[in-house]
Amino acid sequence: MTTLLSRVLIAAVLLPPALLLVYGGGWWLFALAAGAAVVALHEFYGMARVLRPVLLAGYLGTVTALVGAEWGPEWALAGFLSTFGFSFIFKGLAGVRPTLVSVAATVLGAAWIGLGLAHMILIRELPEHGTLAAFTVLLTVFGSDTAAYLAGRLIGRHKLAPNTSPGKTWEGFVAGTIVALLVPFFALYEQGFLDVPQSLALGAAIAVAAPIGDLFESGLKRDAGVKDTGRVLLGHGGMLDRLDALLFAAVAAYYLLAAFGAT
Repeated sequence: MTTLLSRVLIAAVLLPPALLLVYGGGWWLFALAAGAAVVALHEFYGMARVLRPVLLAGYLGTVTALVGAEWGPEWALAGFLSTFGFSFIFKGLAGVRPTLVSVAATVLGAAWIGLGLAHMILIRELPEHGTLAAFTVLLTVFGSDTAAYLAGRLIGRHKLAPNTSPGKTWEGFVAGTIVALLVPFFALYEQGFLDVPQSLALGAAIAVAAPIGDLFESGLKRDAGVKDTGRVLLGHGGMLDRLDALLFAAVAAYYLLAAFGAT
């Protein structure tokens, strides 16, 4: 089975139920986010195992951040910060003195994955237009990523970041940016949610944040000496390979929407 065919099949099977849970919102979306977070954290802590992260602390801090997101950004942040306390508690119970690198690796996983997905929940919980905004962010991220992938495969010649991710090209970045600008414009402006400059600004923010998230994960994988974080999604790689762009884009999108008064 080719990588492209595998990608298409996995998307066809998993995307509809995932979108249905996003549409349901509330604790349905929490369940989806928590499940994805646990798998992604497992993959990340696997890459960082030489740093001896405090696994249970990372999982608890992440889930607590997602629970907090159901009540607002302050509670999501408070939930994430509990990771520090959990790290010291579980290290102490194990009779091991906490080390800088182990706590840092634990907290990085909870911040990157937990807070990233928490902001997706916060977007869905926006008053009036939360459902529309959540679908728009998801479609923008995945649409731009697909456009960048296809353009890079077909016409990509100039490497975007050869030392970090040799497969990324400037041609793919341009194609992804065009899609990222168009999706929010047609999805949000036409619905009277954002005006033209605001919809384009949202698209531009995602166009920049999503590739940075992708490159961030690529840098970590290169340090760990792995090609994919896992094989749970076959041709898509691991869960973290699919979420990397969204984890950065959701944060950027939420605070931009908050600046526009959507919260």
